[in-house]
Amino acid sequence: MALSSGRSMGKNRRREDRKPDLRRSRGCCSPILHAPSSTINSSGFTLIELLVVIAVIALLLAVLVPLLHSARERAHRVVCTNNLRQLTTAWITYADEHDGKLVSGSAFGTTVRNNRWKVQGWIGDAFWFPRSRTALLKKTDKGPLWPYLRNVDVYRCPRGREGHAVTYTPVVAANNHHVTVEGTCVPESGEREVTEVGTRVGSTALKLTRLTDILSPGPAARAVFIDMGQTPTSLDFYVYYRYARWMSFSGPPVRHGEGTTLSMADGHTEYWRWKGRETVDMPRELLATHNTYAELLADGLDYGPQTEDGLFDLERLQRATWGRLGHSNEEGP
Repeated sequence: MALSSGRSMGKNRRREDRKPDLRRSRGCCSPILHAPSSTINSSGFTLIELLVVIAVIALLLAVLVPLLHSARERAHRVVCTNNLRQLTTAWITYADEHDGKLVSGSAFGTTVRNNRWKVQGWIGDAFWFPRSRTALLKKTDKGPLWPYLRNVDVYRCPRGREGHAVTYTPVVAANNHHVTVEGTCVPESGEREVTEVGTRVGSTALKLTRLTDILSPGPAARAVFIDMGQTPTSLDFYVYYRYARWMSFSGPPVRHGEGTTLSMADGHTEYWRWKGRETVDMPRELLATHNTYAELLADGLDYGPQTEDGLFDLERLQRATWGRLGHSNEEGP
């Protein structure tokens, strides 16, 4: 009985040894962990990580896009100021070869004065809204400065308004013969000269007709060319002398950021960043002309600055144009 009982216990023990460990089996063969649909890929992105990446990219774009735009504007500004420098060099050379007389500051065409004088505009009709660059080059009337500067691209800012072949123009004080600005010229002096002689206040000649007129202030402070960004009219860039306001057809140009480029009579160029917010935001409108558009102040009305900074911008340009202010108690030099 004892032997039989021992054998039975031994057999039971062997059966238990062969019996699988259900706890171990359930752990290593779990259908949840080995199901293909729930496999965890450690090399993929979670939703949070993806959102972080998108946010970083958006932040970088917000920072880089304005920087790229600013860099592009600075590059265009360099080209623009170089163009103005070349134009002013041609302007000075013309005067040197014509006994100090300045080229007419009026744009386009030829005007007969007093049945005696024929005055040709500084830029010729070839630049008056040509159909193409090729058409411009074929025309012969490119203006009296063309012999000194034979490159049509220099007459236009690379950021000029589309369809406009010339965007630079002399300020109205630089021997413009199409218009007489109140208080700046000697009455009836045009009978003896090609254009009216500029009034003198002390040693300052308001309107410039000769290089020798540029005495006080000197050439480094008298403006010649300015970038309008569009084709000039017969008024060119009109700046009042006696009134503290912008002329409707010659609002402050906003070029290459929030300022403008211009050249001085000694040949150097400057970029002026407008100080007044209203100078930049001044109401403007587009006028359809020659299958393109030109900009003028809204409703065709003059604009008087309403802020101290806005007045500063206007007076700064008036001083550079006329050599002094004509609408304040400022004494002549």
